[in-house]
Amino acid sequence: MRDIPETMPETMVAIDPAAPGGPEVLQPVERPVPQPGPGELLIRVEAAGVNRPDVMQRRGLYPPPPGAPSILGLEIAGTVVCGPRTGEGVCALVAGGGYAEYCAAPEGQCLPVPDGLSMVEAAALPETFFTVWTNLFQLGRARAGDTLLVHGGTSGIGTTAILLGTLFGLRVIVTAGTAEKCARAIDIGAAQAIDYKAEDFVARIAELTGGRGVDIVLDMVGGDYVPRNLACLAEEGRHVSIAIQRGGQAEIPLWPIMAKRLVLTGSTLRARPAAFKAALAAELGREVWPKLGGVRPVIDATFSLAQAADAHRRMESGDHIGKIVLTTV
Repeated sequence: MRDIPETMPETMVAIDPAAPGGPEVLQPVERPVPQPGPGELLIRVEAAGVNRPDVMQRRGLYPPPPGAPSILGLEIAGTVVCGPRTGEGVCALVAGGGYAEYCAAPEGQCLPVPDGLSMVEAAALPETFFTVWTNLFQLGRARAGDTLLVHGGTSGIGTTAILLGTLFGLRVIVTAGTAEKCARAIDIGAAQAIDYKAEDFVARIAELTGGRGVDIVLDMVGGDYVPRNLACLAEEGRHVSIAIQRGGQAEIPLWPIMAKRLVLTGSTLRARPAAFKAALAAELGREVWPKLGGVRPVIDATFSLAQAADAHRRMESGDHIGKIVLTTV
């Protein structure tokens, strides 16, 4: 373990609820400043992204993996204060500990803050960019010219899929729950947006693709959406599951999978080994970071660390468009 510089405080403010519950359990508490272990950097957190898994953890439905802090928060941006990159501004994917004034992060999971982006914008990158890249481009084998269907097109994942998809030459079609959200998705860069409350997205996809279907579905819904998603896929299409908001069980027809030679896959990220995440960060650094000039994550709202409960209320309302971020300065 590296010693913290003598000028550093011994304690910090963090959001570390003692028991599961509603947003009201997210109260500031005092915790020791973490000691960075081998291969870790200590970061003075300036901003931390809020994500759906944080809400699930707060409810007691998504415990942190072994060895991870119980403090909430999976992505941060700030300045390195202990380690070989001291003084550098970085953003990092972490397995926990982000809702705090200081956070220890594996060096391999830290990327430089992209030129021109604020710390708030940088904090909105790691969780969704790591997730979309590994699922859409690695597992989903996305390539220029593909057509992609994304459910929840104005969520943090959805807006990231629009940004990365269009950056790499995909035609991105999204679903969203209101005409306003559909319009915002188009503004962000989606080719088309379907109001799933007003239209049958399966029929609309057939219309938009001339009956061919899409090459990839990036699905955060699960449940009864899965067979409908399969109906949207073109031959040799790929269905990638990354969340199960409508349930973890689905009844699927096998014949379309066989007849169209479909691939069904998916993943989770938080519990993956540090070596996998470091390799993913390195690939993002090579393939994506140099292309981010002019690309800005969509920020819905910012809240102070002490307002973490309000940030979770905002996320649970379903009204947000893009990322919600906490600030510590």
